[in-house]
Amino acid sequence: MSSSSETTTTTTTTSRYWNREAFASSSSPSSFEEQAPVREARIVSLSFPGDPNNAPLESETSSQLPPGARLLQVGGTLADLDLEALRKEQANVAFVSPGVTRETLAGLIEGIPSLEWIHCRSAGIDVLTSETLSNSPDELVMTNAKGAFSSTLAEYTMLAISYFAKDLPRLLRNKREGNWEKYSVLEIRGATLGIVGYGDIGRAAARLAKAYGMRVVALRRNVPAPEAIAADPLCDAVYGDGSENLNRLFGESDYVLCSLPLTEATHKMIGKDQFDHAKKEGCVFINVGRGPIVDEEALVEALKDGRLKGAGLDVFTKEPLDEDSELWNLDNVLLSPHNMDQTATFMLESTQFFVNENLPRFICGQALLNPVDKKAGY
Repeated sequence: MSSSSETTTTTTTTSRYWNREAFASSSSPSSFEEQAPVREARIVSLSFPGDPNNAPLESETSSQLPPGARLLQVGGTLADLDLEALRKEQANVAFVSPGVTRETLAGLIEGIPSLEWIHCRSAGIDVLTSETLSNSPDELVMTNAKGAFSSTLAEYTMLAISYFAKDLPRLLRNKREGNWEKYSVLEIRGATLGIVGYGDIGRAAARLAKAYGMRVVALRRNVPAPEAIAADPLCDAVYGDGSENLNRLFGESDYVLCSLPLTEATHKMIGKDQFDHAKKEGCVFINVGRGPIVDEEALVEALKDGRLKGAGLDVFTKEPLDEDSELWNLDNVLLSPHNMDQTATFMLESTQFFVNENLPRFICGQALLNPVDKKAGY
């Protein structure tokens, strides 16, 4: 998209994805020190000034940017930016923080034709998708922070499973009432976890589930070859996309984890039909993806009439959840305010990934990690 001669060496994306744990010991600017830069990164940070999580990028006192990178401007809206100056300096990188609107990003794409790369500090890009983004040239690549939040969401998944398997509400109630009541609990070992959305979060959850001795089945848009499935130590079976296979997964799973991104294709993908097919012996639905993927009214009815044993919900159709939502008062719902990926450092680490790993890759002409399909929305 840029007229600069620097684009003669193009940055390409591969199927490689970043994971906080896997790259903990190797994700460092030093790994690129001996590589010759092929371009300059002229960055506009679409974020609201003063965000402490952006210190590695925006700090004026101690710049942590790699050689060849310059921060041009910071602003959360188009009105905060000098687009003429950005065009003059041929800004070619946009860093996008949470809170920035799809309209702002679309306006930047339209106003700065020299853009080559957009990086989103969050994993989900549903709040940024637009016709402008999806129809932008292939030369404008996009990446996200996939892999930064997976471990804690996997831990929450196992918490939700244990919550219902051991009947934690009953324990707490008995303790509060001073009631020494013994009762039988369910064993997690041998139970089946069905994963709808077998990406980085799904695989992180599968890894913990396997450590507990669970059977894992997954729903994927693209089903790998049989030998690849057999070689995956985290998954026992993979089903292709489609309502029939989704119903099948619900029918054989004791616990169903939804970790899908929100797109036009996944909007209300899970609803009454799936809950009607839920395992009769009891199925717990866990959602850490996005609320609108689920028909929330159908979910409430399934929880009330017993088609679902319970639900662990960290995301909702509308957030904050309405005070009059029935979900607040259902005893078989574990409810959290979309914070199960929120550690004290998770957003700072996401910015560090951009500065320490992907930014040097861009400057050196190496493949960027975490490529996003702008048309698919993830």
